[in-house]
Amino acid sequence: MKRFTVMKKNLKDKKLAIIGSGDLGQLIAYHASIDSGMQIAGFFNDFLETGENVNGIPVLGGLDDVSYLYNKGLFDCLMIGIGYKHFSFRKGSFDRFKDEIPFANIIHSTCFVDESCILGEGIFMLPGSTLDFNVCIGDNVLLNTSCTIAHDSSVGNHSFLSPRVAMAGFIEVGECCNLGINCTIIDNITIVDNCQLGGGAVVINNINKPGLYVGSPARFIR
Repeated sequence: MKRFTVMKKNLKDKKLAIIGSGDLGQLIAYHASIDSGMQIAGFFNDFLETGENVNGIPVLGGLDDVSYLYNKGLFDCLMIGIGYKHFSFRKGSFDRFKDEIPFANIIHSTCFVDESCILGEGIFMLPGSTLDFNVCIGDNVLLNTSCTIAHDSSVGNHSFLSPRVAMAGFIEVGECCNLGINCTIIDNITIVDNCQLGGGAVVINNINKPGLYVGSPARFIR
């Protein structure tokens, strides 16, 4: 992972390919194109025919075609457009290509990321999110609209934060976690891998067991 600087990498005219052409893949394509000025080379999807168009963007092939087309120069960088309902596939797709193909960080221009932050690869930050001092974001993480992460907190690889998640300081969220809309996590909390928080959950104690937690205060459901 690399320390973020206020000098945003110039993504303009870079050619981006996206694994997954559903709602998330299309959302990544939209913001990468409109806000970052990237060219969208196309989608990879094992369930659609090569050459088929999704909202005017071509399907380039399936997962087995990714490396070949990258080496042919068809695209410069990659993003994972697979959502939280398929964490295993999302993680596996990233891990398959992480040492071979660069992953883009698509960070909307309305976000604030302090220069002290440390970021992985393949991060997608939607409008209005804030990362304060010494925040660490792992690989392949999505922060939806208007998330706020306070100082010295971290989010593990592949995790999803829904709109308006609020994290105080010194929080550690594990890998493959899905934090629902309007969740609030007080300071000095640890959440283990593979946890889901329902919408509006308020976390006031460490979560040491994977599963679904809902309510205020958040309680284990299953």
